[in-house]
Amino acid sequence: MEKKKLDQYKGFEQGPIRPPSEASSLLIRLTRNCPWNRCSFCSVYKRGKFSLRSVENIIKDIDTLCGYIKGVKQLVKPGGYADSKVFNTLYNSFEEKDRGAFNAAMNFYASGMKSIFLQDANSLIMKPDDLVFVLEHIKKCFPHVDRVTSYARSHTIVRIKQDDLKRMADAGLNRIHVGMESGSDTVLKKINKGATKADHIKAGLKIKKAGMELSEYVMPGLGGIEYSIEHALETASALNAINPDFIRIRTLALTNGTTLAKEAEQGEFEKPSDAMMAKELRLFIESLDGIDSYIKSDHILNLFETVNGKLPKDKEKMIGIIDQFFDLEPEKRVLYQIGRRMGFFRGPDEIDTSPHLEKVEQACKNYGVTPQNVDSVIDELMKRFV
Repeated sequence: MEKKKLDQYKGFEQGPIRPPSEASSLLIRLTRNCPWNRCSFCSVYKRGKFSLRSVENIIKDIDTLCGYIKGVKQLVKPGGYADSKVFNTLYNSFEEKDRGAFNAAMNFYASGMKSIFLQDANSLIMKPDDLVFVLEHIKKCFPHVDRVTSYARSHTIVRIKQDDLKRMADAGLNRIHVGMESGSDTVLKKINKGATKADHIKAGLKIKKAGMELSEYVMPGLGGIEYSIEHALETASALNAINPDFIRIRTLALTNGTTLAKEAEQGEFEKPSDAMMAKELRLFIESLDGIDSYIKSDHILNLFETVNGKLPKDKEKMIGIIDQFFDLEPEKRVLYQIGRRMGFFRGPDEIDTSPHLEKVEQACKNYGVTPQNVDSVIDELMKRFV
């Protein structure tokens, strides 16, 4: 454990984001923001400076949460019933700085206390001894947790000794989320990812060798129109070499203020249309071979929420869902695109049976959405979800 105190304790902290799959997880902040923070498509941490939290302060957060959870357990009546008035009174009795920790403890308890997510963007940049110490303390305080997970950069993973990764796994870290984004070195360089295809492959294999689950995130559209095919093929190639447990789809959205959005405004980057990205996704899935990963499309940005399945068993089913989109008439395709981003449709097969179709038709009429302008409308809608 480190001896030097790195920052003054100002109370419990939580970072800005976590993966959708960690919606029920307790969030414990180990670092602040992103140590790289140069990816051209990302806006999440641009206003924040990276810093390591001291181990001492992290432990204080964990102990605070542990204490609140013990208190919550005592307030819950037999049968799992809890008096909301009692909780509200207790919440209001806390100082403002303590309410976040109490809320986190209540939500964690209500969710079954099964998983913990370590924030922010790259927790494994901590010294291995410090991270192992934190993980062991988490295990001591929350012995019944099934899963402890974190984001990590491939650039960081390749520099960690294999023995240290195994120590982290043994201490309880059992899933890593890696933003691969692309397997194309051309695309990775253009977006300033700070990692190569070889880095991604090496890092992925090291994580699996350590005995941890691996979620790799890929971003359809990130290669633009120019590199769409290369992006799909090279990303599939990298994943074929790794065989991660999960492949998670995150469709590109251009966020105001990002370098990539500015490049698009200046004509240096052409974002593919929904139809182009659907073709890219089809090629990507078609090119996955020799692996048994799960594909997860668990984000509202994605055109197809129902493109989920286990490889290789469900490959044709997933490709078939994309083909259903192209089988739609142009006007119905527009309705699906808008309805999907409004949260009404999960897959193209739902459009004719959805009770929300009339609402989508009215929205398209009100805003003058046509096959010619639908992608510009979609771009504006997607900015709300980033």
